[in-house]
Amino acid sequence: MGVSDKRSLFTVIAGAIGLFLIGGNANAELAVNLTEGITPSSKEIYGLHMLIFWVCVGIGLLVYGVMAWSIYHHRKSKGVVASQFHENTTLEIVWTVIPFVILLSIAVPATSAMIRLYDASDSELTIKVTGYQWRWRYDYVDHGFGFMSNLSTPFDQIANKSPKGENYLLEVDNPLVLPINKKVRFVITADDVIHAWWVPALGFKQDAVPGFINEAWAVIEEPGTYRGQCTELCGRGHGYMPIVVEAKTQEEFDKWVSSQKAAQPNDTNGDSTESSS
Repeated sequence: MGVSDKRSLFTVIAGAIGLFLIGGNANAELAVNLTEGITPSSKEIYGLHMLIFWVCVGIGLLVYGVMAWSIYHHRKSKGVVASQFHENTTLEIVWTVIPFVILLSIAVPATSAMIRLYDASDSELTIKVTGYQWRWRYDYVDHGFGFMSNLSTPFDQIANKSPKGENYLLEVDNPLVLPINKKVRFVITADDVIHAWWVPALGFKQDAVPGFINEAWAVIEEPGTYRGQCTELCGRGHGYMPIVVEAKTQEEFDKWVSSQKAAQPNDTNGDSTESSS
């Protein structure tokens, strides 16, 4: 290998390493990436996302590396004459089999994850979520009570008459309270138009369709407050349907349920709007 060949090879390798390092910055610490979430489902989705990302990085490095090497070594100034062959059977088999193997390696874990995401069996708590224009109702089916959850951002902030709050348009009067480490089944529907219930940290988004019941589930592993919003263009108030989930320990959740039952003992029809805090 001549000096010029070594320099070109070094250039290709350096470029590949540069692309690799740039790709390596795509982690959860950057706002452009997915968040890992706080449920087993969300973490599995995140792992699958990163697996596919690195597969794409590898393909990109290989393809663009070969292209760069070929362009440099087969440039016109070197007097290289283009090959004239057609229909190389071996080459066609190779570039058919390799993508098939790559797709298969992605499809198997993706299918397994999809099956688990739709398995809401053996749940320990059922929450009925109903979308309205423009608020949410949460019914604790196992405990016989429910309440409305409305946007609580002051109107002055919306009208630009006062500074925006930290959780602007992502705060509610009555958050959905859930216990940690329990499999919670969500049955989701709507009363008027199509909405969509989405909390990124929980790892799923589910449409709320009038006349239909969609299903989802989550096991929240860490106490905390998690925020989301409607992700369906449901009308002029679409941007004013935030979702707030407060995850508590089982003991705290039991106390909260007792206080709610005492405050609204006969509410099972969906009309109560008492505070859940």
